[in-house]
Amino acid sequence: MTLEKHLREDRVNDNLTLMQYTDGLTFGTDALLLAAYINRGAKSRALELGGGTGIVSLLLATRKKVRHVECVEIQPAFAALAQRNVTLNALDGSVKVTEADIRRLGDYGEGEFDIVLTNPPYMKNEGAACQSEEKQIARHEVCGTVDDFVLAAAKKLKWGGRFFCVWRPDRMEELFAALSKNGIAPKRMTFVHATPDLPPSILLLEGKRGGKPGLRVTPPLLIGGDLAARADSPHMCYILEKGAFPAIYE
Repeated sequence: MTLEKHLREDRVNDNLTLMQYTDGLTFGTDALLLAAYINRGAKSRALELGGGTGIVSLLLATRKKVRHVECVEIQPAFAALAQRNVTLNALDGSVKVTEADIRRLGDYGEGEFDIVLTNPPYMKNEGAACQSEEKQIARHEVCGTVDDFVLAAAKKLKWGGRFFCVWRPDRMEELFAALSKNGIAPKRMTFVHATPDLPPSILLLEGKRGGKPGLRVTPPLLIGGDLAARADSPHMCYILEKGAFPAIYE
């Protein structure tokens, strides 16, 4: 079958087939680590805010980390592509895709989810625009700030439910302010470094709705600057093989 223009088909982790736009954001380390960081029970019901191609939801479902996951994506083209990826991997019974704005979910799933996860846009909506509107929306806070994503998570989570996200260390203060304002206590955080001599490039965070104060900062995760370097990172090798973090990060 000939794929539509600007689409490509890749075989990714867990033997999943992923259709991606060649001129859009593609599957990378952030999504892989976020899916691995989620460690709740297999009976959980999850909600992903801003799902893109659906890869994180697909990984959670195929690894049976959750019973069911609902994936919300605002961009029509990506929502349609995520649904195609769900069907392509025979996961329609485990993953539901909805085209919606996370700022206007209304009563959708109000307080019903055990887990809410997100890989939100990292960059403020300022400066030079990306080459495509799709990338601009995916990378910049065009359709929602970190406050909007955390507010949506707080509304959709059960009391005691868990929030997982990947974020930029240089904007950590904004993330923690949004969590505090919306009643989600940060409980576990991991800084991710390419190499020991470089500052962290991303952070992974787990929070609890209505949780008591008490944050555990885990050992840093070193992923290596390239694929060859990852052979020297046993923890990254474990994540790639198992789809989960080693016990020292729990």
